[in-house]
Amino acid sequence: MRKALAAAGFLLVAAHPSAAGELAFEAQLGYFDMAAQSSAKALFGSSGGLTFGGAVRYGVWRGAFVSAGLRSFSKDGERVFVLSPGSPVQKLGFPVSVRLTPVLLTAGYRFRQGKLVVPYAAIGAAITSYSEKSDVAGESFDHDTTKTGVVGAAGVEVGRGLFRFGLEAGYSSVSGAVGFAGVSKVYGEDDVGGFHVVGKVGVAFGL
Repeated sequence: MRKALAAAGFLLVAAHPSAAGELAFEAQLGYFDMAAQSSAKALFGSSGGLTFGGAVRYGVWRGAFVSAGLRSFSKDGERVFVLSPGSPVQKLGFPVSVRLTPVLLTAGYRFRQGKLVVPYAAIGAAITSYSEKSDVAGESFDHDTTKTGVVGAAGVEVGRGLFRFGLEAGYSSVSGAVGFAGVSKVYGEDDVGGFHVVGKVGVAFGL
């Protein structure tokens, strides 16, 4: 994670105004699948769902770029009791909701810069806020924490004018956020990262 942040910082510092590229703003919508799949399926019935957010990207030199983005993902379910990883899941009827809000800071490279179709790859830090809320017998319980992990992604962007369209797939790993109690401890899962695939619509301005 430190190496990824250092790389992003180096690209920003090394950028010279005469070599600066474009500034782009993106809206993103897609699918996120949690790394803690067994825990998620027990609580929510599935491990994936809708994710949405946005990002800003700045070209620092030729195809090199840095990006900062924010996404949101949430699931609603109910508390369960699981004796062991292979035991049946018993629903308890108490509602529980989880929200993940990752801030993604990445540095990457856009291949074939200036062409109609531009593949790219990026790596960086995923600073993820994890919020869990539940109500048990009329009493509310909240668990909020923020952990930093790594994220890697690859995608393709289409367009050379003002408007751009793209598709991206990637994976993040953010460990240590859960796993201290409850169903995640039973399954031995502590990672709140996961797999994502998002579509992008954006506008780009040359500088």
